[in-house]
Amino acid sequence: MNENHKFGHLHLGLPDDILRYKVNGDFDRGIKQIEYRVSQGDLSEEMVDALRAQSEIMRRLPEEYPFSQEEAMGLLQKHIPDFTLEELQEKVLEGKIDWIYIKGQPHYFGRFFESLYKTDSDFQSRVITEDFPRGGIDPNQNGEHIFSDIKKEMMEKGELSKRIRIRSSLRVKDEFLKKGEGVRVHLPIPRACDQQSDIRIETVYPANAVIAPEDAAQRTIYWEETMKENHEFLVEYSYIHTAKYTEISSVKPDPDQGKHDLEEKAPHIMFTPYLMNLGERITKGLDSPLDKAKAIYDFITNEISYAFMPSYFCMENIAEACALNRRGDCGVMTLLFITLCRSQGIPAQWQSGLIARRDFCGAHDWARFHIKPYGWMVADPSFGVDAKSRGDEEKRAFYFGNLDPFRMVANNEFQADFIPSKNYWRCDPYDNQVGEIETEKRPLLYSMFLRNKQVMSVEDL
Repeated sequence: MNENHKFGHLHLGLPDDILRYKVNGDFDRGIKQIEYRVSQGDLSEEMVDALRAQSEIMRRLPEEYPFSQEEAMGLLQKHIPDFTLEELQEKVLEGKIDWIYIKGQPHYFGRFFESLYKTDSDFQSRVITEDFPRGGIDPNQNGEHIFSDIKKEMMEKGELSKRIRIRSSLRVKDEFLKKGEGVRVHLPIPRACDQQSDIRIETVYPANAVIAPEDAAQRTIYWEETMKENHEFLVEYSYIHTAKYTEISSVKPDPDQGKHDLEEKAPHIMFTPYLMNLGERITKGLDSPLDKAKAIYDFITNEISYAFMPSYFCMENIAEACALNRRGDCGVMTLLFITLCRSQGIPAQWQSGLIARRDFCGAHDWARFHIKPYGWMVADPSFGVDAKSRGDEEKRAFYFGNLDPFRMVANNEFQADFIPSKNYWRCDPYDNQVGEIETEKRPLLYSMFLRNKQVMSVEDL
């Protein structure tokens, strides 16, 4: 059985006693109470699935929030010597530092420092040392240095195509490899879609790999091997990615947008009372589905702040959490956009994979929404949020209806199975941007294997 299917029932919630243990961070007792409740044999299969998923979440939460208050202050004062406890408490009050209770004491998100450094210019200006992991932070990560040229060329030509070649690999860390144990490895590869064509698998190692169909919802290349010696699993591929320019003001939508891609998908795309109310408030007085989608994009890009997030494995109702907390990363914002669009009758889909430029390669998520008679259109809420934070209205507006051509689409659906599917818990049960490994007996966490991805070339077409 694929354990990841249990997440489809996560929204059923927790009994009060287990919920109290979880909220207080008494995870050992919470897990023990779950085992007791399941052992009684009087719960539905769906509730058992929900509890099993919650149990695994509780096992993983301490790794997501490793810093006690003392340890958080130590990290802060290492890089900003005059940083005070009062300032830490103020950042928490402002919602800029994520935290939970562990055994009744506050513990802080493992990437809180990098998140502040990326999003808070005053905080960044006070940092006197830079020997900390940036978490992919790059001054040109969102393409500021090439945006104007790309937009101009797209407007002139109507579309812009690039042939992109990428090398990607995974390798189990030596200390977690048991010789003679079977491993099952998945790496994301490009899928066929409106934006991508001429997909070529250039190099594969080892050669005995299974390649999923081009239209797989989450496309991967897969290896299964009994490991006599450790080695990496590698694929090199190329594809053409085409970005078409859309002048939003020229799109005249039909009133009837059809009935596809409008459903809820538990636990993260849910039409909760809060999100229904929010969607209706955002789109009040608007009749055109395009105007409604634009209003939703405007709300997110003007009201939501960027922040690094804990593993999606450990999150509940991601879209609603984004709206309530007013913060999120690219995937969190994308889920809010999709959920609000669907709640207002606008078909919307997930897309994810990589940003792939000559100078940068990183995981990313964005959305598609369907407007008849035009078809599928695109939106990148987090790039819009980034542009808003920089005061770049031209760029914020561009990423509603348009994308740059420096993308690799591997996934066209959130929360889809691989081919073949995994048996054990995925590191990310919803998305796949860097790959997954499990053995014949156990799942492997991200901390147990090495991941590498590199753009080998970008050819102008």
